[in-house]
This record gives sequence, structure tokens and C-alpha cells, in this order.
Amino acid sequence: MSKLDIDNENQNLNADHRFIKKGFVLQMGTAVAQKNVSFLKDRLAQKHLKLTKQRETILDAFLKNDHITAEGLYEQLSVAHIHLGLATIYRTLNLLCTLGICEERHFGDSKTTFDNILHKKHHDHLICRKCKKIIEFECLDIEKLQEKMAKKFGFILEEHKLELYGYCKDCNLKKRI
Repeated sequence: MSKLDIDNENQNLNADHRFIKKGFVLQMGTAVAQKNVSFLKDRLAQKHLKLTKQRETILDAFLKNDHITAEGLYEQLSVAHIHLGLATIYRTLNLLCTLGICEERHFGDSKTTFDNILHKKHHDHLICRKCKKIIEFECLDIEKLQEKMAKKFGFILEEHKLELYGYCKDCNLKKRI
């Protein structure tokens, strides 16, 4: 099953998706979680790897976040009394990157943040320099402009990552007070 297949299936499951944004956490329904495990199992099998309980636990915890560091995931699991080594979490997150479930990002600091891309289209980021909040957005006008610029210079565009840095609304309000 390809990433495109799972994306198409997940679009059909929107009734089961409950995207409740609180901070950076996403909560998903059971049918979607089962599809995620099935997708991971298929991708691992293609690489002659097994779906271990540790990988499934890390996948489940990871997919409840939009963006998270390995250390942040380690803390979330520890609070839930799930004790996995930080090295295991790093290895699994790197594997998830290889499988197209997440992307490594570096949002203006030295920490590696993992961007959950399994259920998302291409998107760009606004990053607050103060509170580190990450806001995802899609803008067709920006995409068209990038294509126009690439064409103007005879450049064949394969991919891009747009990150805009500044201060979120909350931090701007605090700054003015």
C-alpha cells in the first residue's frame, strides 16, 4: 500500500478523524489508528522489518503530535509510564522518516523536530521565536509564485520548505503590554 493509497483511504475516514487542536496535539479515531498501524506494518514488511510493540507505541504517540522532538516524545511516554530508551525513540523516528511518515526539521535551533506528515498535504510553517509555537499553513498563491519564479529562471523545482520566523499573536500581545 503506497502513501497515496493510505492518504486516499484516510480522506474517506474523515468522519472518524477528530482533529482537536490543543497546543500541538492531534487526537484520532480508532479506525484511523488501525489504518496507521496497517500502513506501518506494510512499509516495514517491504524493508523486511517487523512491527515491534516498541515501534507501534512510538508511532501511536508520535501521531498524536504535529511537531515533536525525540526528547519531547520521551517525556510524553515517561509521563504515561511507558519507559523506552531515548536511543530507541531516535532510531524509530528516523525509521518513520525513511518510511515517509515524518520529516526531520530544524526550526531555527539545533534540536531536530519531527514533522508528522502522514495525513497532511504539503504545508509551510510560521515559527514563533519566543514561545516556539509552530503554525502550519497552506497558501496556493505562494505555491504559484514559487513555480513562476522557478519557470522564470529555467529551474526545475522538486521540493521546497518555507519557514517564516517572527512572533505569534500571543507573544505580540505580551510584548506590547
